[in-house]
Amino acid sequence: MIRLHHCHETRSMRVLWLLNELGVDYGLQVHPFDKTLRSADYLALNPAGRVPALEMNGDIIWESGAIIEVLCETFQDTGLGRLPGDIERADWLVWLHFAETISQHSAALTQQHVMLYEDTMRSPIVMQLEAKRVQKCFGAIEGRLSTPVENRDYLLTSGFSAVDIAVGQAVYMARHFATFEGFPQVAEWYERITDRPAFQAALPPEGADRLYAQQFYPAWEMA
Repeated sequence: MIRLHHCHETRSMRVLWLLNELGVDYGLQVHPFDKTLRSADYLALNPAGRVPALEMNGDIIWESGAIIEVLCETFQDTGLGRLPGDIERADWLVWLHFAETISQHSAALTQQHVMLYEDTMRSPIVMQLEAKRVQKCFGAIEGRLSTPVENRDYLLTSGFSAVDIAVGQAVYMARHFATFEGFPQVAEWYERITDRPAFQAALPPEGADRLYAQQFYPAWEMA
């Protein structure tokens, strides 16, 4: 039995996307993105009071990167992971954890634009710096996708994998604060991976409370 604890448009979305790609049966518990994540019951699942938390076969796993590794090792036949000994194992791990590099900048921008409730609390300087850091991350992805190898449609030469899910979901959040202007390979890759039915199924359903009320938050304006 697999059960994912999830908030819409957060890091847990990458685990939901992966579960959809794996094609396994799972239960989904959607939580509001508020202080209920600090309840004693939820802290027993994730002591950081964050999503995701995954219940699987009597175990509780938290941290999205760790969950992705465990799921890919558990369901090896899907080919979404790269196990120890695989020639692409190191690259797979690098890109899996690079997703968190992107996400930390998006989290800072989300706090500035979305979570702080008065303009006096916000810092245009922080907004600008973090948006530039997101663009640096886009540049790293652009460089990877521009590597002159045959069929570089995904982050790994061998094809689509869980790292496209992890990084793709991080970019889903980051694109609320930085555009793909100047990053044509990123734009094409992002369109390619988000056209997948498993991604579409991980989006908030119609009428659901969303974390982001706007499609884009300009760094130079007060939210």
